[in-house]
Amino acid sequence: MSPSAPAARVEPLSAAPPDRTPPREVGGGFVAVLAFCGIAVSVMQTLVVPLVGELPQLLHTSSSNASWVITATLLAGAVSTPVMGRLGDMFGKRRMLVVAIGLLVVGSLVCAVTSELVVMVIGRAIQGGAMGAIPLGISIMRDELPPKKLGSAMALMSSSLGIGGAFGLPAAAFVAQHTNWHVLFYGAAGLGALAVALVLIVVPESSVRTPSRFDAVGALGLSAGLVCLLLPITKGGDWGWSSGTTLGLFGAAAVILVVWGFVELRTAEPLVDLRTTARRQVLLTNLASIMVGFSFYAMSLILPQLLQLPKATGYGLGQSMVMAGLLVAPMGVAMMLVSPLSARINATSGPKVSLMLGLVVIGGTYGGGIVMMDHVWQVVVLSTALGVGVGIAYSAMPTLIISAVPAAETGAANGLNTLMRSIGMSTSSAVVGVILAHRTTALGPLELPNMDGFKTSFAVACGAAAVGLLIALFLPNPRRAPLTAQPPASQSATGQVAGPTKAPEVPEVPEVPEAPEAPEATRSPAPAAPTAPAEPTQAAAPADPEPAAAPLIGGGVQGRVLGHGDAPLPDAAVTLIDNTGRQLGRTISGPDGRYSLAAPGAGSFVLIGSAPGRRPQAATLLVSDAPVTCDIRLAGGGGPAGTVRALGGEPLAGATATATGPDGAVAAMATADEHGAFALPELAPGSYTLTLAAEGHRPHATPLEVTGQGQPPRIDAELRPAAKVGGTVRARGGRPVEDARVTLLDAAGDVVGQCVTGADGAFRFEGLTGERYTVVAGGYAPATAPVTLGGAGGGEARDVDFLLSHG
Repeated sequence: MSPSAPAARVEPLSAAPPDRTPPREVGGGFVAVLAFCGIAVSVMQTLVVPLVGELPQLLHTSSSNASWVITATLLAGAVSTPVMGRLGDMFGKRRMLVVAIGLLVVGSLVCAVTSELVVMVIGRAIQGGAMGAIPLGISIMRDELPPKKLGSAMALMSSSLGIGGAFGLPAAAFVAQHTNWHVLFYGAAGLGALAVALVLIVVPESSVRTPSRFDAVGALGLSAGLVCLLLPITKGGDWGWSSGTTLGLFGAAAVILVVWGFVELRTAEPLVDLRTTARRQVLLTNLASIMVGFSFYAMSLILPQLLQLPKATGYGLGQSMVMAGLLVAPMGVAMMLVSPLSARINATSGPKVSLMLGLVVIGGTYGGGIVMMDHVWQVVVLSTALGVGVGIAYSAMPTLIISAVPAAETGAANGLNTLMRSIGMSTSSAVVGVILAHRTTALGPLELPNMDGFKTSFAVACGAAAVGLLIALFLPNPRRAPLTAQPPASQSATGQVAGPTKAPEVPEVPEVPEAPEAPEATRSPAPAAPTAPAEPTQAAAPADPEPAAAPLIGGGVQGRVLGHGDAPLPDAAVTLIDNTGRQLGRTISGPDGRYSLAAPGAGSFVLIGSAPGRRPQAATLLVSDAPVTCDIRLAGGGGPAGTVRALGGEPLAGATATATGPDGAVAAMATADEHGAFALPELAPGSYTLTLAAEGHRPHATPLEVTGQGQPPRIDAELRPAAKVGGTVRARGGRPVEDARVTLLDAAGDVVGQCVTGADGAFRFEGLTGERYTVVAGGYAPATAPVTLGGAGGGEARDVDFLLSHG
C-alpha cells in the first residue's frame, strides 16, 4: 500500500521571531507624550458637552438629531478601539497610534469648518476613530518600559481618559462662553497635531509584532453588533425603551454578536481571541471595567447639572458653566496625582487588591454623596474622592489584562478592555438620563431634575460599584509584586540567552495559577539576560543548589515548576540572577515541583527555569520585602502543532496526530479539537514521523525534527477522503447472485476485505486508503477485476460489476 500525498505545508508557528536587537532607550518624556495623547483624545470626547443645550440652535436641527453629534463619536470609538489594537499588534503600535491621532486632527478640522448637522456628525465619527490611542499607548509602554517604571506609567495612561475629561470640561466651557464655538474644534486639531509630532519625535516603534491576516469579517461583525447594541442604549430615551426600533436593535445585537462569536472561534487568526478573553482574569476584569465606567460617568453627568441648577430650586447651587467645570476638575487632578500610589499598591498587594480598593472608594463616595449635595465644598470633596477611586481602579485594569494575555495580543486585549469601559459609560448615560428625566420638579415653564432624582442616580452608581466589587472578589488571588515575563531563554553558542520565542496559546506572565498555559516571554525592551557565569564572582551565590521549597523569610521567590497539564515537574533547575547576570541563587524543584529562593533584597531580578528535554523559561519580577510567588511552566522540546482539515477546509474533529520514533514506538499522541487543532508540546528533541489520520480519510505522514530551539514547527494538513469500491455480482440473464463471496486484495496480494452478497448481489468496501487493489468474486467460476484509485482529489467511488457463469 503506497502512502498518499495530500497537500500539506510545514511552517513555523504564527509569527516570525521578533527583532532581537536591543531596543533603544526611551527618553524621559516617553510616558508624558503617551499620556498627553490619551488626554488629547479624552478632551475630544468632552468637547461638545458644554454645547449640548445649544447644539439644536447652532446646527439648525431638532434636539433628537443634534444628539447624533455625541452618539456618532461613541459608536465610532466603540468600533475602532479593538480594531486599532489589533492593527497595532500586526503592523506596529506607534504607527497605528499616529493614525489614531491623525483621525482626531482630521475629524476636528471637519467639525471646525461646518455648521451643517450631517457634516458635523461625519467629523465627530472620524474623531471617534482616535479612541484606540489609549490601549495602544498602554501596549507601547508594556513593550518599551522596564518593570520598575511600567506600573506607574500604565496607571497614568489608563487614567488619562478621566484626566482629560476633567480638565477639558472647564476649558471647553470657557471657550464656548467667550469665543466662537468653532474654536473648540480648532483647538482639538491643534492638540492632535502636537501629539502626532511628539509621538514621531519621542516614541519608538515597538518590535513586538504579530504578522497575520487581518480578520475583516470579524471586524465587520463586531462593528455591526456594537452599533446595534450601543445605538438603542444611547437613543432609547428618545425612541422609547419599549419601541419596536429599540427592542429590534437589542435583538439584532444579540443575534449578530452570537454569530460573530461562533465565527471568531472558528477563525485561525481572529480579531478578538475569545479563548483568551474567556480566561477568568480577563473576563472578570472586563466585566468589572463596565461597572467602573458606569460609576465614573455617572458623576460626570450628575455634578455639573447639580452645580448649574438655580438656587431657586432649593437644592441647585447656582454656578456658571465655567465654574461648574472648574469645580469638577479636582477629579482629574486626583486621578493624576494618585497614579504613583496606585502603581505602588499594584506592586505591593497586586492589581486585584488595587481594583477592589478603587471600587470601595467609588462606592463610598456615591454613598456619601446621597447626603452631601448641599454645598459647593461638598461637591469638590465628592469629585476629588471619586477621582482617587477611579484612578486606583483604572490603574489595575491594564495590569490585570496584560498579565493574562500574550504580548502579541496586548493591543487588541487592552482595546477590548477600553471598549468595556465605554459600554459602561454609555449605559450610565442612558440610565442616569432616564432617572433624571422622570424625577423632575417644575420651575416656571421648565421641568428640572429634582433632588430625589439625584439621590437615586447616586444610589444606582453606588450599586454598580458594589457589583464591580463582587466581580473583583472572584479574580485570581493577587501576587505580592507584578511580573513581566522575559523571553523564553535558549542557550546560544556565545553563552547568551537568545531572543524570544512563541508557543501557541500561552499567556504572557505566570501570575495566574488557573491559566492552563505556560508563561511566554515576548517583552522585548528589557535586554536579554545572560546566563549565570560558570565561575561566579565573589558576590555571586554558591554554586551548590539550595534545598528545594525552603520556607522564605522576607523577600524572595517561591512557587512550583509544572509540566504538561499542570503536572509537577521534579528535578528542574531554578536560577535567580540580577540584571548584570550574577547568580544570586540556584535550586532544584522537589518531588511536588516546589522550589524557593531567597533574594538579597528588593529589586528587579530574572528567574530562569530549565529541565532536560524541555524549553527553558525566564521571567523578570519585582521583589519587595515579601515573597513573590511565580509558577514556572516548562513545555516539552518544541513539538509540533497545527490543524487537520478535509479538502474543503472543514476541520476534522477527532483526528489523531501520532509521533513515532525511529524504532517505531509511539512517543506522543493527541486528538484534534472541534477546530481540527492539535499540539504535541511534550516531545523531547529528536527525529520522529508524524502521522495524521481521521476516519474516512487517507492518512498523512511526514518526517519531523524537534530541536528544542527556536519556534516549534507548525503542520497544517488536508486529508483526502478514503475511496470506495462497490458493485453487483450477477449471473447470465442479469439475475443478482446471492451468497457470492467477494474478496479485496491489496497491491501486495494480501486480503484486506471480504463480504458475501445479499439478495441484490451488491457488495461494497469503504475506507480504502491505498491506490491499487484487486477484486475477486466467486460463487461459480471466480472472476477478477483490477482497480486503481488515487485521483487528485481522492475519495472516489469505483463500481465493479461481475457476470458469473458456469465453467
